[in-house]
Amino acid sequence: MPLRLLFPRPRFGLPAALVLLLGLVGPVSAAETKLRAVATFSILADLVAQVGGDHVAVTSLVQPNADAHGYAPAPSDARTLADARLVVVNGLGLEGWIDRLIKASGTKAPVIVASAGVKPIEAEDDGHGHDGPGHAHGHHDDPHAWQSIANARIYVGNIRDALVRIDPDHAAAYADNAKAYVASLDALEGEVRTGIAAIPKAQRRIITTHDAFGYFTAAYGLTFIAPQGVSTDSEASPRDVARIIRQIRQEKIPAVFLENISDPRLMQQIARESGAVIGGKVFSDALSGPDGPAPTYVAMMRHNLAAFTAALGQR
Repeated sequence: MPLRLLFPRPRFGLPAALVLLLGLVGPVSAAETKLRAVATFSILADLVAQVGGDHVAVTSLVQPNADAHGYAPAPSDARTLADARLVVVNGLGLEGWIDRLIKASGTKAPVIVASAGVKPIEAEDDGHGHDGPGHAHGHHDDPHAWQSIANARIYVGNIRDALVRIDPDHAAAYADNAKAYVASLDALEGEVRTGIAAIPKAQRRIITTHDAFGYFTAAYGLTFIAPQGVSTDSEASPRDVARIIRQIRQEKIPAVFLENISDPRLMQQIARESGAVIGGKVFSDALSGPDGPAPTYVAMMRHNLAAFTAALGQR
């Protein structure tokens, strides 16, 4: 029997044989056609998602409400990196574990440093530095650059440029997404400046678990005091805790804040012994889950601003 009788050509569209073959294989899902990007932690993953939009599927190695400082990668993380087309890291020494993981994964994906171009601020080394074992005591860069919205704009530009290089077919979409997101960051920065300006200057001092807000202080003028250094791997000594309690009493610092990635007991002790109130939970190094108050970078910054202004009082 002639082949044309077995698979007659339909009046419109594809030949019937091809239609039958596609039916056997099944449709390609939208997720399978997206560029696979991997970010090291949840804040960075959100920025990649904002720029990538519909064309990028993003995986965060460190999950929401989890700490990137002392993260211990799992074997599945190596497999995730091996399948990626782009790997996005913060840099500035935040992810002391990422180089070993990349090497173990054998990934061929380009690795971009989102903080490239940021002017780093210096932080005192806490003896548990981000750069790994053997890092000398002294000074090193504070890795929490995203706490300045101006730096977040730099992150966005770096992510956009990386996506355009890897996937030029969607360059216009990435450029448009980045432009729209930067506009939302501009509006957010105006909100932050207005909110901090409404706090009386004498009240612009708070206690947080670890020193993650140095860039926020430099940009917006709110002073943060922390019993831990810039890494949550460090432990506050009894002398550090006693010093901060004395400082709270002497300077009448009104509030201490818990962080979503830290054990709350230390801050509860400081609040109890100093008389300061607990001003609530803030988000420094990780987003909340999707149902929490800080599922995106913009929501995180707004949530923190609302917590600061509510606890410290406004004119």
